[in-house]
Amino acid sequence: MADRFRITLGQLNPTVGDIDGNAAKVFELWQAGRDAGADLVALPEMFITGYNAQDLVKKPVFHRTAMEAVTALAEKCADGPALAIGGPWAEDGKLYNAYLICRGGQIVSKVFKHELPNETVFDEVRIFDAGALGGPYAVGNTRIGSPICEDAWHLDVAETLAETGAEFLLVPNGSPYYRNKFETRLNHMVARVVETGLPLIYLNMVGGQDDQVFDGGSFGLNAHGEIAFRLNVFDEEVYHVDLERGADGWRILPGEEAPLPDDWEQDYRVMVTALRDYCGKTGFGKVLLGMSGGIDSALVATIAADALGPENVRCVMLPSEYTSSDSLEDAEACAKALGCRYDYVPISGPRAAVTEALAPLFEGTQPGLTEENIQSRLRGLLLMALSNKFGDMLLTTGNKSEVAVGYATIYGDMSGGYNPIKDLYKTRVFETCRWRNANHRDWMMGPDGAVIPERIITKPPSAELREDQKDSDSLPDYPELDAMLHILVDEDGSIADCVAAGFDADVARKVEKLIYISEYKRFQSAPGARLTKGAFWLDRRYPIVNRWRDPS
Repeated sequence: MADRFRITLGQLNPTVGDIDGNAAKVFELWQAGRDAGADLVALPEMFITGYNAQDLVKKPVFHRTAMEAVTALAEKCADGPALAIGGPWAEDGKLYNAYLICRGGQIVSKVFKHELPNETVFDEVRIFDAGALGGPYAVGNTRIGSPICEDAWHLDVAETLAETGAEFLLVPNGSPYYRNKFETRLNHMVARVVETGLPLIYLNMVGGQDDQVFDGGSFGLNAHGEIAFRLNVFDEEVYHVDLERGADGWRILPGEEAPLPDDWEQDYRVMVTALRDYCGKTGFGKVLLGMSGGIDSALVATIAADALGPENVRCVMLPSEYTSSDSLEDAEACAKALGCRYDYVPISGPRAAVTEALAPLFEGTQPGLTEENIQSRLRGLLLMALSNKFGDMLLTTGNKSEVAVGYATIYGDMSGGYNPIKDLYKTRVFETCRWRNANHRDWMMGPDGAVIPERIITKPPSAELREDQKDSDSLPDYPELDAMLHILVDEDGSIADCVAAGFDADVARKVEKLIYISEYKRFQSAPGARLTKGAFWLDRRYPIVNRWRDPS
């Protein structure tokens, strides 16, 4: 009986739908494991298809192609270590989220996910059938239990595996980031170790997919929940983990425990990774954005420079007569500090033409919000023209506070293919700018130093669509607004909860109304990086037509 067992872990970044490309990554990892003397090479949940593939998995030709790819990998990896890989598996008229164990040229074991998540961004009950509780699989003389992702958040699966002879647990995951999630994961996994008495290896994928970023941070736990190793968050890594069998069973030999960055760095890394992978996986090499001289566009430009390199970011100032001299100076200063291209396209001419064209129809009416929004929509038109002409993807720049209450112009400043700060409240936008000015990491492609001018951070926010306009003319001050939005959106709270927190009931009702009547805008808005469990897309799904208002 072996005294040592080596597993090569692939904390890697798959692409949804790129079955051939994902299979190539698997084979490269398997070769590295073979060369390192591994007994088993392991990849995360649903790796062959990429995750979260949503309803695409249900398409028969898609899941059949994925199954065939795993079968071909089993044959290709016949002479060497066993291979464990996640993917869809159809049999007996059912479709499963499976973990497939390949050895000697064949798929020798199949583990089917039992606990299917059906909350936040997951609809697995819609897509997959639940597998039965099962036992471990054998690799040589060693019996391994693999609860698949959500399975490890519930005692029943791990307990059944322990009772049926599993000697340690290998947990494959497709677990996306939200703020403070690592501690949640760790607590659940420690509970499984304490309950079963078995060592546990948690293997997560990395990379961006639509709004979600899988943050890696794979780790191992020994008895009593002691961390044996932890991989870096967000980075692709190949890691060889060794286990040693003693009188008390298997123990993971200690390795390096990578540091865990704080929330500010992790959030920023998510926004950079989300944009980088969204562009890379959809084929966009360059982006552009409207550079207003305000804080939101400055932060988006900085994220874009860090994600793609400054040479691939185009900042366009589109001033009107209401654009302040400070904004003109600040926009250019930020673009130049980042090293991005800066263009200046005044909208006074196009605006005059639109005003003239509409004058006969608007006769007898007073100028107001319509005329303000024409400016925003002209900017969207011009930016989309640049996007079409040069092939750069347009980024939109609305923060979560604005997205929540509809303080944005549909078909105007909401135009764009991706919004890196969609889940970042305005108060966090300010602090994120300060964090980026003070910090630089090797994964950032933009320059070091204070790239966002201090005046952009300190001046009162304004859409600059009319004379002396301030955001506070239309909305509560952002600290107050964001606190109420956190209650109403992130915590699904009520007007009474806002009042209990010290806010005026009438103001809270106004905010709630703005949230509900803006749903149609969000339905048409660009995707953006998910930072919380209250993100606007799959986490929070509300009807567009909605007469409900909190009666409290």
